[in-house]
Amino acid sequence: MASKLAAECIFCKIIRGEIPSFKIYESAHSFAFFDIGPLSDGHALVIPKYHAEKMHELPDEYLADAMPVAKKIAAALGSENYNILQNNGRLAHQEVPHVHFHVIPKPNEEEGLTIGWPAKKADMDKLKKLAESTKL
Repeated sequence: MASKLAAECIFCKIIRGEIPSFKIYESAHSFAFFDIGPLSDGHALVIPKYHAEKMHELPDEYLADAMPVAKKIAAALGSENYNILQNNGRLAHQEVPHVHFHVIPKPNEEEGLTIGWPAKKADMDKLKKLAESTKL
């Protein structure tokens, strides 16, 4: 499938070279560069060369290319600890409405991604029904 880019999307403009970036990788399906608002040194973004706001809207070949790119970046940075983050929708903290993956080194407690994980006890009956209705 050919690339599909949006005229006004900031990430599409970066892919087209209309906005400068510190590019670290490019393939037929992905573009990677360092984040200009990093959570730690080496914080990078991997963006598909296809404009889709949410991951489930992205063609599989673009999604299949992104994770190996994120893996290569993590290895090249040499970070022992790191996060790969991908958000879908404003409520889920997506700031730019174009699928993207963050590669965020976690060098210490202060730098990198910090998150809370408000886990709750699962209702096993609800979980069973959800599993049955979600079979792929």
